[in-house]
Amino acid sequence: MMIELRNITKSFGQLQVLKGINLDIRQGEVVSIVGPSGAGKTTLLQIMGTLDDADSGEITIDGHRLNGMSQRELARFRNEHIGFVFQFHQLLPEFTALENVMIPALIANKPSRETRRRAGELLDMMGLSLRAGHKPAELSGGEQQRVAVARALINQPSVILADEPSGSLDSKNKAELHQLFFDLREKLGQTFVIVTHDERLAQLTDRTIHMRDGEIEENNADND
Repeated sequence: MMIELRNITKSFGQLQVLKGINLDIRQGEVVSIVGPSGAGKTTLLQIMGTLDDADSGEITIDGHRLNGMSQRELARFRNEHIGFVFQFHQLLPEFTALENVMIPALIANKPSRETRRRAGELLDMMGLSLRAGHKPAELSGGEQQRVAVARALINQPSVILADEPSGSLDSKNKAELHQLFFDLREKLGQTFVIVTHDERLAQLTDRTIHMRDGEIEENNADND
């Protein structure tokens, strides 16, 4: 299994947001997590991505048990094994598309020349090779999100976690982004876990996990 979650709980004050989540995600699977606002979807994704701590439970990603890791160890693990795609891109405005893609690899102290070459290859894969020198303000929303996907891929992560990745896009760019995820699965064997309100995207994924009130109420496989 790429990801194994066992009895994950999380509370904020008196409010229990996650109530003992158990979930397995396989290598190369594209999984969507859906449910009403307040169901606990984003909290679960943040815990999966080591951006937040569970109150209890065990997390294993790509054979690495995360419980007991220090914050420094978790930061390194996150940089090397997890790619993130957020709704509003989170690109740094002062850097070009190419530089934004390079940043996670430079944080990991990877060689600059090799990092630049790989970032260029990823932008080419995204159909953005002619936009590499442009800053985010010079790119469309769809182009910015494809740069964010390239940035998520730069360190060859075990999994990409996406939180409403098409939520700010028009229908054409949504469709292109959704297709891109499946193309990347075919080309790279990439695993995706996607929190979404987009029913069309959820129907495309291999499996849809329905959450409500901090629990998994359905875990549907093989959506066709």
